[in-house]
Amino acid sequence: MRRALVFGIVASLAVACTSKKQPPVATHSPLADSADQVMYNSRFVLADLGINRAQMHSDTAYFFDDNTRMEFENPVVTFFTTTGAKDAVLTSRHGTYNNRTSNMIARKNVVVVSEDGRRLTTEELIYNQQKNEISSDSAFRLTEPNRQVSGIGFRSDPNMKNILILKGASGLVRGVSTAPPPAASPPAGPPATTNSASSTPPRR
Repeated sequence: MRRALVFGIVASLAVACTSKKQPPVATHSPLADSADQVMYNSRFVLADLGINRAQMHSDTAYFFDDNTRMEFENPVVTFFTTTGAKDAVLTSRHGTYNNRTSNMIARKNVVVVSEDGRRLTTEELIYNQQKNEISSDSAFRLTEPNRQVSGIGFRSDPNMKNILILKGASGLVRGVSTAPPPAASPPAGPPATTNSASSTPPRR
């Protein structure tokens, strides 16, 4: 599994390096001073056993630790189905890809939009290339034509058809508001006795 994942990213690196462009004079990041390599207008293919899971484009890519860790500015990730159809698009301000774990972390103003109209926003998100899964432990909001859902943390496929909310789920479904359940309280006394005493007058 790992060899195929590594080959997918290295093959795209070889192609991207041949078309390296110089950056605008006004744009300089502190990352450039310590990076092993800097690439502008970069494109990468994230593959799993020959299947292209996603394609990533960024304004600037910085390479560290013998090219096993990459930092990106303004990354755009396009996810694909197993048949090669476009599935969803992720954008963020910053991103980190670790070639050892095959994980990408998107940070700050993260937005994922599916091809069929779902839109998810959060501040940090992890894409697991092996599982083809997006997840987060941060607050998020998911909107679609008939539903709005928010919570803290989730696990989902990139298309967001099957999403597991970890905690604090609340939202609006076709005009019906939902909220997190109240905290558990100690059980009250026997219901029959309470109802009888409070609502039924004694018989004479």
